[in-house]
Amino acid sequence: MVDRRTFLTLSAAFGAVAALPMAARAKANDLSIQDIWPNDPPGGDKVTTPEQVILRHPGGDPNDTAFLHVRKPWLLLRKPKKPNGGAVLLIPGGGYVRVAVSKAGGDIDAWLADQGYTVFTMDYRLPGDPWAAGPEVALQDAQRAMRIIRSRSTELGFDPNRVAIMGFSAGGHVAGLLVTRWDKPVYAPIDALDQLSAKPTTASMCYPVVTMMQPYAHQQSMHAALGPDPSEEARQAASIELHVPADAPPTFVCATTNDPVVPHQNAMLMFDALNAAKVPSELHLYEGATHGFPLRGKDHQLLPWGPQALAFMQRHGLDPVKA
Repeated sequence: MVDRRTFLTLSAAFGAVAALPMAARAKANDLSIQDIWPNDPPGGDKVTTPEQVILRHPGGDPNDTAFLHVRKPWLLLRKPKKPNGGAVLLIPGGGYVRVAVSKAGGDIDAWLADQGYTVFTMDYRLPGDPWAAGPEVALQDAQRAMRIIRSRSTELGFDPNRVAIMGFSAGGHVAGLLVTRWDKPVYAPIDALDQLSAKPTTASMCYPVVTMMQPYAHQQSMHAALGPDPSEEARQAASIELHVPADAPPTFVCATTNDPVVPHQNAMLMFDALNAAKVPSELHLYEGATHGFPLRGKDHQLLPWGPQALAFMQRHGLDPVKA
């Protein structure tokens, strides 16, 4: 456990990849949007609720948005000025009732792009809507997203074998599904892209939702993913720590010691499962009582978790290509 008193004063930002003020954003031509599915996503015959976009903080930054009842998931691409040969997929959170993401980008993708990484941020469908895939609907989107990313590696100048993922809060659960079930057939192939691997090279799970078992399940995520009264079988199936294979990608896990939203034991359970499977892994529990910690502190300096996650992923395949 690593103590960081800095986190004591951080404000919680539930499951979000925080948005920057407009003045700090990259130029528009650094950002582009791509639909994850070329047509309608699979299994949506019973989905009728219109998609909604709301402000996470009414009256606040107009780009600090959340997406509800996602019908057409997408990828936001941020290009680096000098590609270093690696790419990262960011998976935001939102308790499985929304996706706290902005089409204007945010602090984390901007920071990674400054390091030379080609960065994608994912919007994904939510299991509370009646998609045929149920609690694995976001896994469908994540697998497809990874395949899209690899298909664009030559065009964008990165190595398809250097593609990491970073998931936050409920997005950490989506990342965990990808870490453990990248090869599970969860949708019928629709084109040549679906022959590509969806396995991350390495992963980072930040203040993640992991287990659906008591007493450490995050109730909102569990109910949104599995319904108000899930069976023991359904909860076990959705508990990431129970399904870690020996060939899972190296994974960094972090949280705070007194997270008021998602119990920090979720991170510990994930690390213990990775360690038991002899998967390279690292756990950081930072002192504090916050959820959704930002990239930078009040002094605008990087907080420890970002550089430490990146250093781990660089040791395990995300290292920049030497010039």
